[in-house]
Amino acid sequence: MRDKFDSFVVFAEMRTGSNFLEANLNAFAGIACHGEAFNPFFMGYPKSEPILGVDQATRDENPKKLLAAIRGQQDALGGFRYFHDHDPRVFDTIIKDQRCAKIVLTRNPVDSYVSWKIAQATGQWKLTDMKAQKVAQAVFDADEFSAHLDALQRFQITLLNRLQTSGQTAFYVAYEDLQSVEVMNGLARYLGVDEQLEALDKNLKKQNPSPISAKVSNYDEMLEALARLDRFDLTRTPNFEPRRGPNVPSYVAAATSGLIYLPIKSGPEDQVLNWLAALDGVPREALRDKLSQKELRQWKRKTPGHRGFTVLRHPALRAHDAFCRHILTTGEGSYRQLRNTLMRRYKMPLPKDGPDAGYDRDAHRTAFVAFLKFLKGNLAGQTSIRVDSAWCSQAQAIAGFGEFCLPDRIIREEDLAAELAALAATQGHATSPGVPAPVEPGPFMLADIYDNEIEALAADAYQKDYMTFGFSRWR
Repeated sequence: MRDKFDSFVVFAEMRTGSNFLEANLNAFAGIACHGEAFNPFFMGYPKSEPILGVDQATRDENPKKLLAAIRGQQDALGGFRYFHDHDPRVFDTIIKDQRCAKIVLTRNPVDSYVSWKIAQATGQWKLTDMKAQKVAQAVFDADEFSAHLDALQRFQITLLNRLQTSGQTAFYVAYEDLQSVEVMNGLARYLGVDEQLEALDKNLKKQNPSPISAKVSNYDEMLEALARLDRFDLTRTPNFEPRRGPNVPSYVAAATSGLIYLPIKSGPEDQVLNWLAALDGVPREALRDKLSQKELRQWKRKTPGHRGFTVLRHPALRAHDAFCRHILTTGEGSYRQLRNTLMRRYKMPLPKDGPDAGYDRDAHRTAFVAFLKFLKGNLAGQTSIRVDSAWCSQAQAIAGFGEFCLPDRIIREEDLAAELAALAATQGHATSPGVPAPVEPGPFMLADIYDNEIEALAADAYQKDYMTFGFSRWR
């Protein structure tokens, strides 16, 4: 067994210099790069022969056979180039394989896009002598470039995340590094190959050495289009919340109808569960909950036409619900230890033993305002206190559902009556029970204290939810 790696992969894209990188890797006697081994349209290189005895038909039927052949190569460390649109069946296998070295080749996406457009226009994808050079100008297409950039960025984010979560590091090479023999020798050392090059392979030549302004026919139009792109994603809503899992045991299926509710905590859970029981004429105890993922899969298979749904609540109302149930009170449902910490460390003005006769509307408003200010820091990762599911962003909760199954419908609380009746109709119910009225916890309702400041604080804390779901003022 080799000391470091059994194989390697070069993560690259078209027109990033991957042919030149491969040529120099293959200049090492101890390294063998087999081109685009998992390109869905050819194998290795256009019109090339089978790789290590594995032909294209065999690879297409079972790509792991080719992976095994490359890993098992005895005369050199075997590897290949992998682009974002290559065989997706291979990606999970190689990214999990700690014995497969990862090399990431990057290039300015505008440069690679323009180079790709010129290659399309000329039909020339490699150049070995300037006498054979074909010249053309690219026509910049803003929509096409935007789609191109989005695909590259999504793949790079996926790649980075998978490396991080599996505890792996990659060797990063920029297009400009390809002209450095020192970088190539460093890459060989990373791969565990002791051999060193004296000079680079010079057979391949740079095809389009002119400045980009000379390579694009509509250069001014390109500049205008690029100016509109938010390259640094400055308009994003930052999200520092921890990721949440699907929390399948919290899902509740109807007794006989094919409906399953994916609850978001501090939402209208009681209303929905009472409605779900009334729909089938059963007590709430008859609803199916605490399902495992296996049991939920079985339920889905046995329930054709099933529908899953969740319900959004306005962030201000939801935060008030969480505050009253878990923070204000000292009784059942109270997060007592957390409550004490909020009072001690964050000076939250809470009544020591819970609301009493002297706890009035002004005191309630003051305490809730302090909680909303705490939420902003908590959701932004600025406190040592957990982001509890009772007040996490609804966008993050739904993203967590998506790790197992997304709901078919996302309903807003104010639309419950109409939306639940429509869901009941999908299950063959001609009529639907009424939706019970909500019951707000706490000595005061949100309407008793709601004003512009509370709305502004809720919007500040829950920027992602307001942006994602288009929430406006509560009232």
